[in-house]
Amino acid sequence: MALTLGLWGIGRDRSLWGDEAVSLEVAHRSTGQIWALVHQVDAVHALYYLLLHGMFQLHDGGPAMLRLPSVLGTAAAAAGVALIGRRLAGPRAGLAAGLVLPVFPAVQQYAQEGRSYALVMAAVVFSGLLLLRAVERPSAGRWCGYAAAALVTCLLHEYAALAIAAHAVTLLLARVPRRVWAGWAAAMVAVLAGLAPLAVAGAEQAQQVAWITAPSTGTVLFAAGMCLLGGLCALVPQRQSGAVSLRGFALPLLLLPQAVLLGVSLVHPVYLDRYVLFEYAGLALLVGSALDALGRRLPRLGWRALLAVPLALLLLLPVEMQLRTPQSRSDDLQGTARAVAALAEPGDGVLFMPTSRRQSELAFPQDYAGLTDLALSAPVAGSATLGGVELTPQQITDRMADFTRIITVRTKGKGPSPTAAARDRAKQAELTSGFQKCTSLEVKGVEISLYARPGACPSR
Repeated sequence: MALTLGLWGIGRDRSLWGDEAVSLEVAHRSTGQIWALVHQVDAVHALYYLLLHGMFQLHDGGPAMLRLPSVLGTAAAAAGVALIGRRLAGPRAGLAAGLVLPVFPAVQQYAQEGRSYALVMAAVVFSGLLLLRAVERPSAGRWCGYAAAALVTCLLHEYAALAIAAHAVTLLLARVPRRVWAGWAAAMVAVLAGLAPLAVAGAEQAQQVAWITAPSTGTVLFAAGMCLLGGLCALVPQRQSGAVSLRGFALPLLLLPQAVLLGVSLVHPVYLDRYVLFEYAGLALLVGSALDALGRRLPRLGWRALLAVPLALLLLLPVEMQLRTPQSRSDDLQGTARAVAALAEPGDGVLFMPTSRRQSELAFPQDYAGLTDLALSAPVAGSATLGGVELTPQQITDRMADFTRIITVRTKGKGPSPTAAARDRAKQAELTSGFQKCTSLEVKGVEISLYARPGACPSR
């Protein structure tokens, strides 16, 4: 079911949003260029970019290919959740939990996104499964396997360390013997040693997430609602087949990562729901065990309790269909590129304000064919940046002086970005003094405008 839902509409009309465009463009760089990039920015995604690079070396399949690892990651996570549920509460609870996971709209969204979050969720699930195996029968080999899985999980995204921290709470609740704690502690030493370089690089690149704002009231209420649902499901009497209970495993995974990130965000905003997507694995386990308990309490219902899954899919159908449209993401780079193509003529110049808006050109270069990027100093791929290095303000205005028509692509309603204020102010000052705005189009918060010398605007 996870594969079916993931493959359904995976192409999204070949549209991309900003972060996906970054993944696609970086994946097509050489390994040397990727290595240089992550030393400057996006170190947290280094392993993911290298995985994508290897995949695109085998087959360059565009946006659908970009999203395929996330589809497979979600399917693997669903399988892993089913295995954990089966181990902790029986086969029906496991099957229910595995079926519930891909029903959540957020899981469906990130199952079709060219970013690492679905793969992180799968890695969290399987590191948890290896933890349970090590607790059941501790051995050096099993703890080494757990340590390796936990390290890969954290290297895919360092915030996944919160899921590994949740494992410590699970062990506390299970009151495991000292030898289990010794094995877990040894595994954590290895994980921390392997993660240290990424943690240092991430701290040095902290400015990259400075744009994140404090969680809104709606965000906090939604997170609280998830926790409340999980808590209510945990109150339902459950089977327990070993030292670790299902609620003792699932509740920390659901509660701790959210609580920590939301708490930190009171001082320094760092919370985004996608950073803790793996919390849905904990919620799925709790909902699945509750469905199993319902089937056991009502013998006539039995396995029919699982009919709640297709019912939920039907009730969520409008949401599921909307998620598979270009309009479902925060921006639409294909729509932006098409708007540029509609306004531009060969020989026109193009300016991006801020630099990040250049993502539409990098993702859909065919729509910018024949245009001159007036601010770009050199090809983006070799610049060790995501958006390229721009010329000085004076050099930009000097180049603008040679053009009769210029297309601008800018974030609507915002002034110059703090990091490029001087360049963006110079661009706008030259446009205001030497050009007139002919027409504009808007696509998902991006304004695409045609400027021309006085008297050179096309007749309507």
